[in-house]
Amino acid sequence: MTRYGYLGPEGTFTSMALDAWAPESADHRVAYSSVDSAFAALRAGEIDAAVVPIENSVEGGVSATLDALAAGEPLVVIGEQLVPITFVLAGPTGMSLAAVRRLGTHSHAWAQVRGWVGANLPKATYVPSLSTAAAAQSVAAGDATVDAAVCAPVAASMHGLSVLANDIGDMQGAVTRFAVVARPGELPEPTGADKTTVVLYQREDHAGGLLELLEQFAVRGINMTRLESRPTKESMGSYCFSIDLEGHVRDERIGEALMGLHRICAEVRFLGSYARADRQPAQVAAFTSDAHFRAAQSWLRGVRGARNM
Repeated sequence: MTRYGYLGPEGTFTSMALDAWAPESADHRVAYSSVDSAFAALRAGEIDAAVVPIENSVEGGVSATLDALAAGEPLVVIGEQLVPITFVLAGPTGMSLAAVRRLGTHSHAWAQVRGWVGANLPKATYVPSLSTAAAAQSVAAGDATVDAAVCAPVAASMHGLSVLANDIGDMQGAVTRFAVVARPGELPEPTGADKTTVVLYQREDHAGGLLELLEQFAVRGINMTRLESRPTKESMGSYCFSIDLEGHVRDERIGEALMGLHRICAEVRFLGSYARADRQPAQVAAFTSDAHFRAAQSWLRGVRGARNM
């Protein structure tokens, strides 16, 4: 892969994730103003992969990414990158902290700093922006709608802004997870420390419906690392389920679970199996290894092939 798209502009945490994932991509990268526009370019073949935020440790899943993956022409996640999140408050040279009244930033960034803002700038108003770097760009351009930006330190430096306050996040150790998304193709090989992402659509809403889906994982010893419901947008109360699993689709337990889900779901959208960024190996429960599943399959073939006496 040589052409990468990412949620821009330059200086976003997403651009930092791309730097970590593919540092050699500097001359072959395109910034997009939204996840949807990056995915549209990917589906059109204008880029080979897109790096987008998918989850953070404070707000959970990133709705724009989850919804864009759940609909439209299929795409798959081929990798992930974790980026520690550190925010600064940045303004024009000469501005004082007390003078800040309008703060520009992305909605997920705002969720991670609003406690600090409430304690230190109680009269300040939040102004939404497409990204943290876009907010810094607006401040640098003299946009009258914002006085200062909540952004990454690199964005403040890039746009020549003064840092009015450092490390303003409410949660120390906050991390955002970024997905590397591509068009369907050859699966990444299993590493023993993998994730599989799926979206499940129920045939109908009924009591115990979610339990039926989750049982497919429980009986095979599969741990979920993320479970979120998202509206299908078809009608009020209609939801699908976006799930990350420990393991690779080539693992017998994952494969059998997906077959079970395919039988009972209206749709199972497979969004990829890929190496975990933290390299944590999957915890395989007793009697759920590939060897145990293959032994059971061999036993069943024997039973089915035995002559009736």
